[in-house]
Amino acid sequence: MEHRPVGVFDSGLGGLTAVRELMQLLPGEDIIYFGDTARVPYGSRSPETILKFARQDMNFLCSFDLKAVVIACGTVSTTSLATLQDEYDLPVIGVVEPTAAMAARQTRSGRIGLIATQASIRSGAYERALHRLDGSIQVTGAACPLFVPLVENGRFRPGDVVIETVAREYLRPMKDAGVDTLMLGCTHYPLLHDVIAGEMGPEVTLISSGYAAALALKTLLAERDDLSGAAQGDTSYFVSDTVDGFEQAASLFLRCDLKGMAQQINIEKY
Repeated sequence: MEHRPVGVFDSGLGGLTAVRELMQLLPGEDIIYFGDTARVPYGSRSPETILKFARQDMNFLCSFDLKAVVIACGTVSTTSLATLQDEYDLPVIGVVEPTAAMAARQTRSGRIGLIATQASIRSGAYERALHRLDGSIQVTGAACPLFVPLVENGRFRPGDVVIETVAREYLRPMKDAGVDTLMLGCTHYPLLHDVIAGEMGPEVTLISSGYAAALALKTLLAERDDLSGAAQGDTSYFVSDTVDGFEQAASLFLRCDLKGMAQQINIEKY
């Protein structure tokens, strides 16, 4: 048994979808979560800036004695994962490979859709991961730059005319391509699950990158005999901007009261 905590980071609130999945799949694990809420979103930034931010996020998390890190950020996973895995001496899991593997297993037609940030789409990482598994898979990708700021501002519920209009526009290429499986390539996007499912229809399976990454971590820890074995773990929350808005939104995402549980840190120090 290994009682050291697991680290999770994202550019903002979206990584909480991975935290929620980790809590369900690995209830005995202690989790340290960092959301870079002062610099969200990452998806429109240059690869150099994304890597700089990701290193600072990793440096902060590694100030704790961790046994693994989950990069609950599609943008960092697609642009910086290999570099971070080389630079840090602990297991680092991204969302790309687990999500692609799950989508490849799920598809019936070989037509898979991908919605993600601009940086993730530009990287081609999901396509490469899928084609390593099956070269015949057809991938239709679309950047959805408005999704993250809308989610961060609480605009993710069905019936919200703004998010439904944006989703309809972004998802049109997926529907035109006839995909039967859609990868939610950013951990913010599962918060839009009902909106996206309503637009795509029941015949399309949605693959959550947060769930896929959480499942991959569970498998890794079990293989390494690093599961904690505790009955109930604790989760600590850190952000780079003020805590009030984060705690309010996070309480909705995690379905529990986080009032007074988040701490603000100066990420520039790392």
